[in-house]
Amino acid sequence: MEIGIPSTANLFMTDATKGLGIDATIAGTVVGTYWFLMLIGRLCGGALGARFSSKAMLTFTSGLGLLLILFAIFLSRTIMVSMPVFQSDLSFGLAKVPINVMFIALCGLCTSVMWGGIFNLAVEGLGKYTAAASGFFMVMVCGGGIIPLIQGSVADSFGYLSSYWVMFAGLAYLLYYALIGCKNINKNIPVD
Repeated sequence: MEIGIPSTANLFMTDATKGLGIDATIAGTVVGTYWFLMLIGRLCGGALGARFSSKAMLTFTSGLGLLLILFAIFLSRTIMVSMPVFQSDLSFGLAKVPINVMFIALCGLCTSVMWGGIFNLAVEGLGKYTAAASGFFMVMVCGGGIIPLIQGSVADSFGYLSSYWVMFAGLAYLLYYALIGCKNINKNIPVD
């Protein structure tokens, strides 16, 4: 999701036929805002990590991400908001963009702390198997290349905003994982 959300947003904004036809400089800055919000989210997540569990943070961020994606999908493209951007003449200013784009950029706050939360919940209680599990977990990073491919196929067939249903499904699964799926049900596994 960390990759699919902004890359599809950039295509959605710059595509003149199926997208918004926004200047590439403005679109790039909006996508940069997503990445900047990921930085802010990681800094806040690091500061709040001692107060809140990985489960609580993943629950909150995936739930909020679901809402933001729903707003991005369902709100009209005609509702415009001003976002700070670099413009074509390399000046900094405000540009009017559809509200959908703002909600997509705000997803950066949500995706920022997910990786750490997922990892912590996945290896919890594994003891001596943590190293092997974390190696397997690192192999699963390939999803960062597969999910955007699926989203791109959906975007080609049904449109850019409709492709965010792929992200919605991923966030819904992460919410399920945070609430139910991460429970350690094999308590009799020897971990020493």
